[in-house]
Amino acid sequence: CSDKTGTLTTNRMTVVQAYIGDVHHRVVPDPGQLNTRALDLLVNAISINSAYTSKILPPDVEGGLAKQVGNKTECGLLGFVLDLQRDYAPVREQIPEEKLYKVYTFNSVRKSMSTVIKLPDGTFRLYSKGASEIMLKKCSYLLDASGEPRSFRPRDRDEMVKQVIEPMACEGLRTICIAYRDLSPSPEPEWDNEAEIVTELTCITVVGIEDPVRPEVPEAIRKCQRAGITVRMVTGDNINTARAIAAKCGIIHPGDDFICLEGKEFNRRIRNEKGEIEQERIDKIWPKLRVLARSSPTDKHTLVKGIIDSSVVEQRQVVAVTGDGTNDGPALKKADVGFAMGIAGTDVAKEASDIILTDDNFSSIVKAVMWGRNVYDSISKFLQFQLTVNVVAVIVAFTGACITQDSPLKAVQMLWVNLIMDTFASLALATEPPTEALLLRKPYGRNNPLISLTMMKNILGHGVYQLVIIFTLLFIGERMFNIDSGRNAPLHSPPSEHYTIIFNTFVLMQLFNEINARKIHGERNVFDGIFSNPIFCSIVLGTFAVQIVIVQWGGKPFSCAPLNVEQWLWCLFVGVGELLWGQVIATVPTERLPCLKEAGLGLEPGEEEGEELAEDEEEIDCAERELRRGQILWFRGLNRIQTQMRVVKAFRSSLYEGCEKPESRNSIHNFMAHPEFLINDLIHNIPLIDDTDVDDESELSRYQHLHPALRKPPPPPAQPPARIRPTRPYRQYSLPVTPCNRNNNNNSSSSSDSTVTHGNRNRVTKVLPATQSRHHNHHSRVRPGKLCAPHPPHLFCVETSL
Repeated sequence: CSDKTGTLTTNRMTVVQAYIGDVHHRVVPDPGQLNTRALDLLVNAISINSAYTSKILPPDVEGGLAKQVGNKTECGLLGFVLDLQRDYAPVREQIPEEKLYKVYTFNSVRKSMSTVIKLPDGTFRLYSKGASEIMLKKCSYLLDASGEPRSFRPRDRDEMVKQVIEPMACEGLRTICIAYRDLSPSPEPEWDNEAEIVTELTCITVVGIEDPVRPEVPEAIRKCQRAGITVRMVTGDNINTARAIAAKCGIIHPGDDFICLEGKEFNRRIRNEKGEIEQERIDKIWPKLRVLARSSPTDKHTLVKGIIDSSVVEQRQVVAVTGDGTNDGPALKKADVGFAMGIAGTDVAKEASDIILTDDNFSSIVKAVMWGRNVYDSISKFLQFQLTVNVVAVIVAFTGACITQDSPLKAVQMLWVNLIMDTFASLALATEPPTEALLLRKPYGRNNPLISLTMMKNILGHGVYQLVIIFTLLFIGERMFNIDSGRNAPLHSPPSEHYTIIFNTFVLMQLFNEINARKIHGERNVFDGIFSNPIFCSIVLGTFAVQIVIVQWGGKPFSCAPLNVEQWLWCLFVGVGELLWGQVIATVPTERLPCLKEAGLGLEPGEEEGEELAEDEEEIDCAERELRRGQILWFRGLNRIQTQMRVVKAFRSSLYEGCEKPESRNSIHNFMAHPEFLINDLIHNIPLIDDTDVDDESELSRYQHLHPALRKPPPPPAQPPARIRPTRPYRQYSLPVTPCNRNNNNNSSSSSDSTVTHGNRNRVTKVLPATQSRHHNHHSRVRPGKLCAPHPPHLFCVETSL
């Protein structure tokens, strides 16, 4: 999904047509053809209602084009002022930036910019510019040929759209409307209400700005389409302009089945009656959508998300997006690959992107595609080569050691083989430069295996060839070359020619197989472009030279005996046979080998979605678990504090009253060990807000596992409680009476019950008389989580409604 301005086009704006004074000028008009008042208004409107950082500078080279600094659209309008033989600099000097009364900056939603200045007579003048069809709806007047405003009715606007704007847009021009309005100082307008300020405007002109298509873009888009990449234009321009530029770029072709939509129509089609976006509606649009005009950044994000989430095609689509503005951040972040413009892009867009195009050129995207595919192929090439070497080396070393009691490949030789297949091979195969041939095939699927069926066929095919050669040389090689066998050599005997031939043949087969590994898609010409990679050639030739030195002069450290010319030629012949065998393997169709399996296969779309759902559920479960854990810890701490307070108060009460035996409370150890005051930490008494009664059997089973001293007596048969409140579940705690509240208890016994309000806890506790509370405590049902312990006399109960 590519932007238009600056990416597909040169972003060098030039005004080529204008509609001024009821006349449509196909070329830039001569100043003498324009009314003086209309010309002055036009120059002031462009000079003042533009960012003062936008300017036209002289060319660096004599005879070159002038440099445009700042916003390119504004630079095109400033160039129009210069073409009218006027200068914007004196106007800006007369009205510097600090004298601007009010500025409504450009917004991608309203697609306009307005500036208010105060005239010498005290009145205010508003200059505004923006997208032509949007600005004309706010215009009530139009400057005629004499420079005087005349009425501009909706019928006139429709006619102007058909006669002026659409022809300009069909030629690929961006249409900009410039207007003004005089405002009275009394009463002073409410400047914060932009909708009421920017209305009833007087149209000065409508200009057509040309932004030429970059010369290299049509060819780059053609390469993308050939490579299986669909290019869509998402722009804020007029739909006719966008369609014309898309045709010039090659995004759309006459006779093709495609759709071009505006942002409003796009939103209307993808939303239901409630205004919600439906994926099924997007799936009906995006496969044929090629141009999305007058789109907002939200529309771009919606389109990108809709394509990514779509399931109408077999493979999940990989979406790339170009953007340069701050509002493009969500779309760049959502896309699989985000391209930010290095020149025109904002810092927010660059941070949200994956790749920064330093030249703001679409052809750089094609280079990125080539490099991405080249890196993927380089990894596959290295894997194909390394797995072949690994399979053969492991089987030879293990099988040879089991059969002959000695590995044909010695330790130092295996280190050299590892050096070849790891370091040198990765350098040789991973340094292949990207070529145009990479764009001649379709892209890899998102879930495609890293090791394809063709690669698996090559790995197994070359592995079989090498194993047959190595085992043939191992068991009958001494008879073939008429040399001594190395299989039954003594322990510390000198290196044998037999095992040296095996080692030399193995290394040479890997060298020639390294050339085969350059192609992983079944190509026959494995030498194609080999000389364009000097690193590959250097590594292959250097490895071959070192191999000669190791074999001829390695001696005992490398367990090698020198070979004669005939033996070397046979080793080379077997190594070159790898290239011939590769052609045989390429002839075998992959489809005829159903036994082959792909490796590195990605998740299926359903599995991926299921995994994402599982992750979401896991996140929810974790969140709930953390919440419950926090509640548990809170209630557990609350219970322990209440238990400690109850025990301390009971202890204090017993000391004051002296009702207990002195010897039973003379030590804190005896006090804690007394069964009456044992605190059971094994039971997690967690009061729950929605606590309900449980049956007697569950209560009994709950305490069966405890020590007899810790068990509470089973609840007696249900009797009518002293106070029945069935509608609100509550907690019941037994608290000892201290000297200070004993009086309160005595006072409360005179009445049926008294209510005490705790303001800091916003709850009501009912204090029952001591006798009633004891009766209530012994005859009420035991509730889960209730903290009760046998208590000394004169206890009262606190019933707390939770």
